[in-house]
Amino acid sequence: MLPFEFVVIGKPISYQTKERKRLQAWREEVRQVAEACWDKKTPIGDSIKVVITHYYDTPYGEESAVPDSDNIVKPIRDALNGVIYVDDYQITDFISRRRNLNGSFRIRGISPALAQGFSSGQEFLHIRIEAAPDPKDLD
Repeated sequence: MLPFEFVVIGKPISYQTKERKRLQAWREEVRQVAEACWDKKTPIGDSIKVVITHYYDTPYGEESAVPDSDNIVKPIRDALNGVIYVDDYQITDFISRRRNLNGSFRIRGISPALAQGFSSGQEFLHIRIEAAPDPKDLD
């Protein structure tokens, strides 16, 4: 069951967009991709860690049009409510990253989901859900 990961191909929509219909359609796309990849029919109820990496395709130095990580997170978390987890209050640990596809990557043991994203030739999100770390093991 966990870890669970999937990719959403295409440019994410910022929560701050004025185009609410476009945001709603994108959130629904994230939800549909998650549902298609999730082999369980019920959401998990345990505490979780979520890692979202936005792989964007922009020349170096021209990254001002890339949405801020914090603005793309909320629609993703909302889309996964009731599908992967009961509610996003279960997320005890959260990491959001941005990576330029024009960079160099060394990836050992690439997952099928991440390979799908890279092989698409497009901008994509990689979303990974894991069991939350034990709070006793944290500093």
